Amino acid sequence: MAAFSRVGTSVVRVAASFALVAASFAAAICVRAQTPSPALLVLEKGTEQLAIIDPATLKIVGRVPSGKGPHEVIASDDGKFAYISNYSTQELGYLKTLTPVDLAAQKALTPVDLGALRGPHGLAFGDGKLYFTAEANKIIGRYDPASNQVDWILGTGQNVTHMIVLSKDLKTIFTSNIGSNTICVIEPGGGRNGWNVTPVPVGKGPEGFDLSPDGKEVWASNSGDGTVSIIDVASKKVVATVDLKTKRTNRLKFTPDGRLVLISDDEGGELVLIDTVTRKERKRLKVGQGPEGTLVQPDGAKAYVSVSRDNAVAVIDLKTLEVTGKIENVSGPDGLAWAQRK
Repeated sequence: MAAFSRVGTSVVRVAASFALVAASFAAAICVRAQTPSPALLVLEKGTEQLAIIDPATLKIVGRVPSGKGPHEVIASDDGKFAYISNYSTQELGYLKTLTPVDLAAQKALTPVDLGALRGPHGLAFGDGKLYFTAEANKIIGRYDPASNQVDWILGTGQNVTHMIVLSKDLKTIFTSNIGSNTICVIEPGGGRNGWNVTPVPVGKGPEGFDLSPDGKEVWASNSGDGTVSIIDVASKKVVATVDLKTKRTNRLKFTPDGRLVLISDDEGGELVLIDTVTRKERKRLKVGQGPEGTLVQPDGAKAYVSVSRDNAVAVIDLKTLEVTGKIENVSGPDGLAWAQRK
């Protein structure tokens, strides 16, 4: 009877443990958080995932597979979808896909095969279409989600065309070309495919850059010489160079009011803030090891910086110009985006 009692008790305990595990699993499924609006999107290179974060709580509410070699991410105009550039891996070299993500369903959709276009990296979204760089081909392209087709391509003739920015009216396109030390100003005209491409020489290794909110200036951070080149868009000429003595800059962003420029210094571990009126350094913030992707909220209240080697995202209050928080446990974060449902 004692042996039977011990066996019976063991069976009950195993059954209870199994029930607890099953209940926990079911609860985990049931409490899966909905995608908030707005949502902060963070690409995790380390685990090849897209993390969806509630900016109000700084909590991760979901993760979605990103595909191989993810580098940049952007949200559609209506905030319903995200698009990821699958750029490269050490094993495979340049890749040739874009990965769409349904943000409400937290689900990766069928990748977009770009065919002969390889090394998609920089992304911009405008008028319902996705613009991208194809670095290996020295080309920029445009993908139409409605038709599921690449409906336009244009050669830049420049080496390592890496990042892309659109003017608000979509009439001018800008690219940074790391290998050619140029920023391209691309406008409708009588040139190739009805477009004129003007490469503007800047400093060494321009990568991160942005267009001022008023559309009058482009600021480009030169990763190879620690400077920032300021381009007058109308004349397509560099009108000033700011020597910041940074070690290796990665991204550059304007605040919505145009008063500050934020520059991530990957090797320096800093976020450098520049006053755009005086064109002088305002402050340097120690944000951690490997600051890369940089994003400013549309309302200008906060900025976010991927700190890749710390597996974190730093949160900066743009009123106090201080680091006020960190999002932890994101694996090798890089590209950032803001999704607001409309």
